[in-house]
Amino acid sequence: MSAALVLAVDGGNFKTDLALVRADGETLALVRGPQSSPHHLGVEGCVHVLEDLLATALRDAGLPNGHGPAADVAQLLLAGVDFPSEEQDVRSAVSERGLAKRISVGNDTFAVLRAGTERGWGVAIVCGSGINCLGVAPDGRHTRFPALGSITGDWGGGYDVGLAGVWAAARSEDGRGPRTSLELAVPKHFELTTPTELAEQIHRGHIAMSRMNEIAPIVVDEARTDAVAAEIMERLADEIAALARVAIERLSLTQEPVEVLLGGGLAKAADGPLADAVAARVREVAHAVTVASTSSPPIVGAALLGLDELGADAAAHNRLRRELGDRFAQIGKEAGS
Repeated sequence: MSAALVLAVDGGNFKTDLALVRADGETLALVRGPQSSPHHLGVEGCVHVLEDLLATALRDAGLPNGHGPAADVAQLLLAGVDFPSEEQDVRSAVSERGLAKRISVGNDTFAVLRAGTERGWGVAIVCGSGINCLGVAPDGRHTRFPALGSITGDWGGGYDVGLAGVWAAARSEDGRGPRTSLELAVPKHFELTTPTELAEQIHRGHIAMSRMNEIAPIVVDEARTDAVAAEIMERLADEIAALARVAIERLSLTQEPVEVLLGGGLAKAADGPLADAVAARVREVAHAVTVASTSSPPIVGAALLGLDELGADAAAHNRLRRELGDRFAQIGKEAGS
């Protein structure tokens, strides 16, 4: 083997990306599979998904899938891993399977932060199906949030934004709320005519509530011209800014040039306008802050953390960003075709 091997995972609530890369930054394989969040699947279900994806990646890379660890280091960064006890549960289960010699398990916010910066510190906010935040100080201190939804005070992400769009559409139809283009756009997504028809389909179990995530991009699009949809996006900006502000204040970074990095599908869909709105709010307490979407996808961040563990140089980092980023873009095109 020409160089040590890194196993990197960005595991979400809807999809999982797994990559195999060398310590010199060479990308050997990138595969995509279903969700791997242990919050939804349990630890055994999560590990089963990872094992299946790893077997596919090893085959694609032309590497043996026999006895013993498949990689030298593994960075498994997963949605639904929010407490140290959950990290330990996944780490123990993966260690028993011998996926790698050294295994690190953490929340997917760590992947977003590393994907967006070489500095090693800052604030990362994942805004995908849900919402979560990580803050890391220059001295290594970090702060996080439980991110368990409404029971821990969270609002944001695709599910909440999509559900807000459905709510606004229903109230537009019956007159309890202002008129909005969401009244037509939301049911149209499901090939229906009215919000009432959509409500009946959801009520009767023909449309799953989990599909509310699909409405979030519609809210983003309609917000460009519709005041009600724009108000929903303003609320999202408020929530993201609140997470960033608290993280910055907890770490005493209000006077520092903090990078706030946004990752996740909803953040990507909203992109520039959302980042600008968040920046305006956060600068009220941290004047030197910058807010932007991550420069690379989270799987790149997970792999970079593996290279960091191996002491890889800048050339390896650059190669990995380029090669794995290209692979990720190609998978995205194939998924959309």
